[in-house]
Amino acid sequence: MKNVLYIGNNLKSKKSNISSIQTLGPLLESEGYTVFYASSKNNKILRLLDMLSRVLKLKNTIDVVLIDTYSTHNFYYALLVSQLCRVLKIAYIPILHGGNLPSRLKRNPKLSGLIFNYAKHNVAPSLYLKNEFEAFGFHDIIYVPNAIKIEAYPFNCNTIEYPKLLWVRSFSEIYNPTLAISILSELKKTEPEAKLCMVGPDADGSLAAIKQRVFDLNLNVEFTGKLTKQEWISRSKDFNIFINTTNVDNTPMSVIEAMALGMPVVSTNVGGLPFLISDKTDGLLVLPNDVEAFVNAILKIKTDTALRAQLVLNARQKVESFSWKTIKPQWDAVLS
Repeated sequence: MKNVLYIGNNLKSKKSNISSIQTLGPLLESEGYTVFYASSKNNKILRLLDMLSRVLKLKNTIDVVLIDTYSTHNFYYALLVSQLCRVLKIAYIPILHGGNLPSRLKRNPKLSGLIFNYAKHNVAPSLYLKNEFEAFGFHDIIYVPNAIKIEAYPFNCNTIEYPKLLWVRSFSEIYNPTLAISILSELKKTEPEAKLCMVGPDADGSLAAIKQRVFDLNLNVEFTGKLTKQEWISRSKDFNIFINTTNVDNTPMSVIEAMALGMPVVSTNVGGLPFLISDKTDGLLVLPNDVEAFVNAILKIKTDTALRAQLVLNARQKVESFSWKTIKPQWDAVLS
């Protein structure tokens, strides 16, 4: 088995959800790979220095470097680490994340080329990013979906007496948590018992404004803060519809997990979501910021039991193809 250095934000912060490095790394370890990690440093400068120093220290030990690559500051981590790997002649594989990454290709085509043109492979967890990268002329893009341990997700197709909405994401402007509040406010006009639970950390300081809006509208919304994966999966049994309100996205794990759990999903149709969800087949897609469309979709799921059964069964069947047992051989091929 190979020795792998995994570069990413291996943070254990109250302001961040579980990251890809914290999911894929242990899965690879469970299959016999030796995985080293960088970095868990909270300070961004120290994190970058730790990433670079780990490459230098392990240059004679590791066979390949995996680099979680996003559109934000992490893009520059990926740039510097990848160029150090080139100097040291170490194979590296960027793993592409975030619905905004194509915008980075537009803004920084030369820097993007330095990262992606010299990689051993580029791994896209969604067909959306694969298509976007190929449109920009990057051709060594391998589609490997995010993997889940499907056996950890009990399938429960709950009946719906009234809508009990679950939202799971970081509180960040791009994920549009305010829309969830507006949806509940409008929904209560016809479904007065409707409720909403919002699970996730406060990533950008927007939670205070969300809570103030809830107070102003006299709504009862449960805010749990950050929960472990096991905790929110357990809490999901108390809810019957999953909503994803984001303005920018790739293929979020929370949506994949909701599909695995048997929760009908209503989501905006942005970024990679139409590549994950087939509208009216395994979920319902609506335009971003469209409160009325969200409410109509929620009511449709409540009243049309045949549609609801079709959505959840098809969704579960789809995400079963993301099980680690299925995805593992694809990673073996990438890392070989």
